[in-house]
Amino acid sequence: MRRPLVMGNWKLNGSKAMVTELLNGLNAELQNVEGVDVAVAPPVMYLAQAEQLLADSAIKLGAQNVDINNSGAFTGDISADMLKDFGATHIIIGHSERREYHQESDEFVAKKFAFLKENGLTPVLCIGESDAQNEAGETLAVCARQLDAVIQSQGVEALNDAVIAYEPIWAIGTGKAATAQQAQDIHAAIRKHIASYSEDVASKVVIQYGGSVKAGNAAELFAMPDIDGALVGGAALDAAGFAAIAKAAAEAKNA
Repeated sequence: MRRPLVMGNWKLNGSKAMVTELLNGLNAELQNVEGVDVAVAPPVMYLAQAEQLLADSAIKLGAQNVDINNSGAFTGDISADMLKDFGATHIIIGHSERREYHQESDEFVAKKFAFLKENGLTPVLCIGESDAQNEAGETLAVCARQLDAVIQSQGVEALNDAVIAYEPIWAIGTGKAATAQQAQDIHAAIRKHIASYSEDVASKVVIQYGGSVKAGNAAELFAMPDIDGALVGGAALDAAGFAAIAKAAAEAKNA
């Protein structure tokens, strides 16, 4: 049985006051929720504050990026050692915004994946297609290419103890949305692609959905057999709303 993961990606949002209010709220909302892993990825300058606020919490601490070096003359970058020093465990890589705005290639993302694994951290590997690629029917080809950059360089077993986050870029902040069944079909196709390398790895790997998940559509999404939680953007900035998504995952997967 795959354990669902609901992870909040705060992106470029936050303040000391917001971090305190949000994490205190999440700790209270999720105190007795079981059967789901919950993680948050604040901006890196708030990791120390988040670490303190989550000291007695089951909520896992994550981060939004990592470099492929642990030290050296790499101004502005963040190392795996630094992230571990603050208790971060789940690190987002390959997010569509990093791929687009920072021109991160599939090969570079695969290097980040390998570096995280070498350093004992959990990669949360984002894959997904643009609106144009979706309209052209290239969804699976794009996702397969992004996955294969990891699989063909490191072996399919590298996906063990990692997380895949499928994010249809065309459904994020655009007003468009995939139905739960459409999301399930793509998740199943991604799992089938991994199974072409190893059925065992495919059956165990957690595949989150990252396409504008909200409290209102969470239960329907999580009822699908191949959707193992969510990578949540804007809704993760509201304690009650984010907690509702996590609770929906726990209820659906433990029904």
